[in-house]
Amino acid sequence: MEEKVVKIPLKKIKRFSKEKRASKAMNEIREKLSKHLDTDIDQIYIDSSLNEEIWKRGIRNPPSNIRILARRFEDGIVEAELAEQ
Repeated sequence: MEEKVVKIPLKKIKRFSKEKRASKAMNEIREKLSKHLDTDIDQIYIDSSLNEEIWKRGIRNPPSNIRILARRFEDGIVEAELAEQ
């Protein structure tokens, strides 16, 4: 099992429509983790703590950056959760 803390900037999300920002942020997180950990987007599991942090301020105002603790298991599945500050 491999663990990695990744800080993902989400400032570019502000360019999108207000009604799509939080869902675009989730897609951006999946894409960045896929790139950093060299795995498919389909094999990334996002923990509920990370999901709640993105959606905490509503769909219109996701955080501008976020720290994620990513764990990759032997079978290639990546689990992403909110890293402790």
